[in-house]
Amino acid sequence: MSESLAEAAPPTPSVGARLTAEALGTFLLVFGGVGTALFASNHFTDPGSGSAVYVAVAFAFGLTVVVGVYAFGPISGGHFNPAASLGLAAAGRLPWRDVPGYVIAQIVGGLIASTALVLIGLFGPDGWLTTAQDAGFASNGWGEYSPGGFGMWGAIIIEVILTAIFLFVILGTTHKLRPTPFAGLAIGLTLTLIHLISIPVDNTSVNPARSIAAAVYGGVGPLSQLWVFLVFPIVGAMIAGFAYKTLLDGTKKF
Repeated sequence: MSESLAEAAPPTPSVGARLTAEALGTFLLVFGGVGTALFASNHFTDPGSGSAVYVAVAFAFGLTVVVGVYAFGPISGGHFNPAASLGLAAAGRLPWRDVPGYVIAQIVGGLIASTALVLIGLFGPDGWLTTAQDAGFASNGWGEYSPGGFGMWGAIIIEVILTAIFLFVILGTTHKLRPTPFAGLAIGLTLTLIHLISIPVDNTSVNPARSIAAAVYGGVGPLSQLWVFLVFPIVGAMIAGFAYKTLLDGTKKF
């Protein structure tokens, strides 16, 4: 009986397949989310005008995660986010030895996506790309780089809280013993909600790969503030991962 079950079990995807899936999924997230912010929003092409498309940007990020999770999740788990990979490792859902490869693949996928957006911008209206880059290229930031003028500590606090919430949802909906139907949809809608809350504060990171991808083309200002969006999403994710494993998992004794 055990032999027949082993034969029926699907083969585990190779390391190469998993890393490729993570790169492709992160490419989709950055290309879809940052691309919507750049192409659909006048906030990043006309800094003097107010943006009326925050909802569209929020849903773009959420939809890319929904699509990516269903397309690539069966291969790699569908993280597309270094903070998510670290949080899942802290919760015991991902071997720590797999984290470096996942993080590198996610960063590479995001950078390829933002580079593709720049290449498209080269063929845009006169001055479009320069204006978008001068406005930060949809990068995360605080102070003058915050859509709503919020300060550094506002960005730090909201990144920790919202990344922790995101990880709690991921961990809860993908539990092996208590899985949630349509987990990918719940995760994507959570990311949409996160963006609706925090776009005015710091343009929403909760994902270091997304922040890196935009900042490299956003100029000196966004790059100088990038450390906040590398450190504090990871802090929030790690808090949630360890807390979930300790308090909510219910499958291990400590």
